[in-house]
Amino acid sequence: MLKFWMAPGGLHVEPAEPRDAREMARIHALSFYRGWPSTEFESFLADRACLTYVACDARRRMAGFALIRIAADEAELLTIAVDPKWRGKRVGRALMDAAFADLMLSPARRMFLEVDEQNVPAIRLYKRLGFEAISTRKGYYPRPDGSAATALVMARDLG
Repeated sequence: MLKFWMAPGGLHVEPAEPRDAREMARIHALSFYRGWPSTEFESFLADRACLTYVACDARRRMAGFALIRIAADEAELLTIAVDPKWRGKRVGRALMDAAFADLMLSPARRMFLEVDEQNVPAIRLYKRLGFEAISTRKGYYPRPDGSAATALVMARDLG
C-alpha cells in the first residue's frame, strides 16, 4: 500500500527509502551544528522501529524529512529538518501531520521530542501541534562556540 500525504508548495510526504540517506544527511547538516552522517540515516532507515518521512516534489527533490522511533506505546521524534529554502512554508507541519496520521495505526499512544529551548520557530510549531513542555535537559545540544544549549522536552498524546 502506497502511503502519500499532500503538502504545501506542490510537495507531498511519503515514507523515506534507503536511497534518501545522503540527501537527509545534507539537509540535517544545514539544520544542526552537528549533522548526522548518511551512514546514521542508513541505519535508521533499516530499523523497523523507525518511521521516516520525506517531503518532496514529483521528481523526488527533498524539502525536508522527519524521523520517528517507536518503542512499545511511545514514539519519539528523533529529528526533523527542513531545507533552508523551504522553511516557513509549512513543510515541517506537513511532515508532522503525516507522522501523526501514520502513528494512529501503530501501538504508540504518546509522542516525545527534545528541542533547543532557543529554537522559537520549532517550539511554536510543536505547541500548535499540541505538545507541552514536560522537562528540560541542560547541556543537551552542543553549540559552535563550545557551550551547550538546554533542550526542552515536550510530549503530547496521540490518541
